Amino acid sequence: MRSCIVVAAWVVVTTALPGATTAQNLTRPVEPVVSRPAPAKDAPLSLAEVLRSSRRHAPQILEAIAKVRQAEGKVLSAEGAFDTVVKAEAESRLTGFYDGQIAGGTITRPIENWGGSLYGGYRISSGRFPIYEDERFTNNFGELKIGAVLSLMRDRLIDDRRFARGNARIDVDIAEADRLLTAIGVQRRAIGAYNLWVASGLRLAVYRDLLKLAQARQAGLVRQVQLGARPAIILTENEQNILRRETLVARAEQDLAQAANALSFFLRDADGAPMVPPTARLPTSFPAIPRSNGDPRAMLNARPDLRQIDLRMAQATNRLELDRNALQPRLDLKAEVAQDIGPLGEGGRSRAGTETKVGLSFTLPLQRRAAQGRIDQTTAEIDSIRRRRQQTEEQIIVAIDGLAIDVKATERLRTLAEAEHDRATTMAEAESRRFTLGASDFFLVNVREESAADAGVRKLDAAYRQIVANAELAAAAADLPALGLDARALASEDE
Repeated sequence: MRSCIVVAAWVVVTTALPGATTAQNLTRPVEPVVSRPAPAKDAPLSLAEVLRSSRRHAPQILEAIAKVRQAEGKVLSAEGAFDTVVKAEAESRLTGFYDGQIAGGTITRPIENWGGSLYGGYRISSGRFPIYEDERFTNNFGELKIGAVLSLMRDRLIDDRRFARGNARIDVDIAEADRLLTAIGVQRRAIGAYNLWVASGLRLAVYRDLLKLAQARQAGLVRQVQLGARPAIILTENEQNILRRETLVARAEQDLAQAANALSFFLRDADGAPMVPPTARLPTSFPAIPRSNGDPRAMLNARPDLRQIDLRMAQATNRLELDRNALQPRLDLKAEVAQDIGPLGEGGRSRAGTETKVGLSFTLPLQRRAAQGRIDQTTAEIDSIRRRRQQTEEQIIVAIDGLAIDVKATERLRTLAEAEHDRATTMAEAESRRFTLGASDFFLVNVREESAADAGVRKLDAAYRQIVANAELAAAAADLPALGLDARALASEDE
């Protein structure tokens, strides 16, 4: 009789399962990342197995991981602005009055914290050069030179190279936040698909039990009609029940096949190909769903969408510093030491001794409208990002508070529904015993069963709402351990 009572309950609850069970098991903790034996061929398929497969092979997650690698590549490219550069050149006069030849090389190393560079070089010449190329002469063993260029005002604290590198590093963090956001969405859909598949299997089992019950009752009714204890019309009425339940079984089998096909998007083999779960691996019940721990409001900063906004704010702040840097005049200091070595060359005594040079370069645009315009744009962008974060945070808080209310309300509603269902079940079972003894009629038995089924629907609906409320609260607060997406689980996908 209890199987009869559960039928209508499953019909109502499973109509909401595609969107509801998505959050139903978000709070299941991730298993430790260790080597596991392969599950038995017909062992019940667990939610942990589906989530593990989804994390490793879901195309959306793999795409997000690829975007993280892409951002890391941009960081390496930005670091290239600080690469050491080696330059070599040689020149020889083949014809003409002068026969001078020169060869040399320079190594330049950018200074990261001062916006300048260090350089050193060597050159050597031979032969004669015209007077307007007098600087090409060196002593017989060549000339060594070292120097530095330092920015004293503009580009001292920040320049285009350092800004690009900093922004590229923040882009990696943004990609990581997007990866987490994508993983949460994919895993929630995987949980929904898994629970829909389980629900379809349990519903099919209930319908098959109901069909067997009606078939067994038909055999008893046939005997009672033959003995004259029941009218023949009751056989027709029960045959109608059998046909209706056979229809329910057929529809449930179709729903199970559809649910298994949908689950195959998340359940994949070792090569990442979709894998339809066999019916033999259906569990006999839903997995337990622990509640989220901690204060949901205190976990706001863990939300990937808020973190992305904060990172965008950091990028805009860096851009504002760069724009303000463009307003400053440029004052560069250059210092250089050169030493010719070896016997005197064709250039004479002017190359003897150590040559030391110090110089300053000053540049000041009289009109700096371009830089001021960029400052105004960036300042407005920062204000816009700040308002966007305020709005997003307030929306999250309102959602969390609403879900907390739902959690408390659904707990009470579930308790009331369970009590009502117990009473209705007791009445249905009592009426069934009376029918067996001949003290009741077929119509009244059906009424009692339908009343008990309605109470069962309300009980399951209340339980479902409580599960969803707890899961949605964990999702809204980005409680990653409760969602099965803690840092260790995500790190394991890089292996």
